[in-house]
Amino acid sequence: MCGLTGVYSLQPSTAELSRKIGVMNAALAHRGPDDEGIWHEGGIALGHRRLSIIDLSAAGHQPMHSADGRYVLVFNGEIYNFRSLRAQLGEYPYRSRSDSEVLLAAYARWGVDCLSRLQGMFAFAIWDRTQESLFLARDRLGIKPLYYYQDETRLAFASEIRALLASGWIPARLNEPSLVDYLRYQTVHAPETILQGVRILLPGHYLVVRRGQPVDIRPYWSLLRPPHPVTRTREEWKREILAAFRAAVETHLVADVPFGAFLSGGIDSSAVVALMATSGVKVSTFNVSFAEESYSEARYARVVARKFNTRHHEIRLLPEEFLALIPEALRSMDHPSGDGPNTYVVSKATRAAGIRMALSGLGGDELFAGYAIFRRAARLERWRGMSLLPRRMRRAAGRVLTAVAPSVAAQKMGDILAERRIGALSAYPYNRQLFPDRQLAELLVISLAENAVMRDVQRWTQDGGFDALPLLSKISVAEMSTYMQDVLLRDTDQMSMAHALEVRVPFLDHALVELLLQVPDSIKFPHGPKQLLVESLGDLLPPEIVRRRKMGFNLPYREWMKGELRQLCGERIAALAARPWFREAAVLQLWQHFLSDHAGVSWSRLWMMVVLEDWLQRHHVS
Repeated sequence: MCGLTGVYSLQPSTAELSRKIGVMNAALAHRGPDDEGIWHEGGIALGHRRLSIIDLSAAGHQPMHSADGRYVLVFNGEIYNFRSLRAQLGEYPYRSRSDSEVLLAAYARWGVDCLSRLQGMFAFAIWDRTQESLFLARDRLGIKPLYYYQDETRLAFASEIRALLASGWIPARLNEPSLVDYLRYQTVHAPETILQGVRILLPGHYLVVRRGQPVDIRPYWSLLRPPHPVTRTREEWKREILAAFRAAVETHLVADVPFGAFLSGGIDSSAVVALMATSGVKVSTFNVSFAEESYSEARYARVVARKFNTRHHEIRLLPEEFLALIPEALRSMDHPSGDGPNTYVVSKATRAAGIRMALSGLGGDELFAGYAIFRRAARLERWRGMSLLPRRMRRAAGRVLTAVAPSVAAQKMGDILAERRIGALSAYPYNRQLFPDRQLAELLVISLAENAVMRDVQRWTQDGGFDALPLLSKISVAEMSTYMQDVLLRDTDQMSMAHALEVRVPFLDHALVELLLQVPDSIKFPHGPKQLLVESLGDLLPPEIVRRRKMGFNLPYREWMKGELRQLCGERIAALAARPWFREAAVLQLWQHFLSDHAGVSWSRLWMMVVLEDWLQRHHVS
């Protein structure tokens, strides 16, 4: 796990490129405290910051050259099957035991086709000195980020936006359509970012650029096209899921440094710990909890730790201690997000215990129908007949519902009732939307951009592969392509790498994902909390974990924003309101409504505005 930087310039200036890469690398020092490397030649310069996880020796230094000197690599991530690839590649004059060198050898042998053979999380760049071409690629699920900026004279890329900004080449201008996207969904959906001209390479895509030719971006894998479905009994599905999940966890354990696992005490993290422990390794587990029982999951984590005899670390915080870390978390945020401080705190405590790599249960809810949206989707499909009612009648019903029970949920249901057709996919874009468009029109002076999630849903429904998926798998694809990719994974990367901690996510092993997208709804339907996952694990999980209520990492943000964080929040809200994109009076009124406990004004809407203004100020965005 590392940080990479690079510039491909049509107007080569070796001295300037070398200096700029040095500055960009410095902006990523937190990602790679173990080593730094810079290489430049003509119009290409590559930089790297290393966090040593596999082969800790100097032989793993990057930028790394192929044995014949033709290819130069910078790489962020891990290739879990590098040993088997090394065996497939046969004779190659290796100089290290690293997965980086195996990746380089694989590209030298197979070119772009190497991507289909890789199992792991990755973002990398390879320069071909013979053809003078640049190749960039990102892993299938978007676990590792790769941002880039292109103008008439250069293509710059990096693991974080802050490195691009540090170059001085990238204008720090807000992207207005992305501002609307952020206010709708507390994030900006790939490939766009909050800044004009800065994009993120889509998951499962690669980019090629050659001098004198336009940038060529192509997909090599897609969630929309898993393997053809097969017929299995429920017991056969359970056996195959357990085998695939166990294989995923075991491959994620390859490392030459101390490692552990996040253990909340929920089903997903407990399942990961169970399979780690039964694979024969001694597991270190980490749980951040609170003295107040209403916020703490510690008792559940202890149950799992005792069953699997882990080295358990319980980091108990007072809410006030967590509160004191929030400014640090905001400073570490590379791209604004409405979430993230929770991961920051867990990662900080884990790294402080000497752990360099940790496994996480992220992805379990998306794959095993753990969110409430999956139940709602099944219910909405049964309501499709309501589409036959006149829309004006349904709109009127929505207005009555909102008037009788003014809440965010009622507002969303009113919007769903007003859709041309009612169903799970037409309703999906409202699932995680924070600000409805009618409220955004009151807050903003700029026009509302196209809804990115609605656009994607329309695109997916026109794809034959997506259409063939079971309903719950369609919702899984939607969740993984939006909220998981653009909020959860982005936050996990930026908040864990702020502490030079590598986080691995075995639920997102692409073979496991492909398998689970084939599972029929009749097998997967969530009669209980992730019932198919629980049943596949047999008696591995303690009954207390299986029966417990889903809790999450709950904190009193609403109370903090009215108390200890009130000054910070008030200042940021006032500054944001004064920016030219907003109607100042409307934003300030929203803040006052929140302070006065008006119905339908959730703390999360105000918090993501606070985060946005903090980020804009920190990066001098105009």
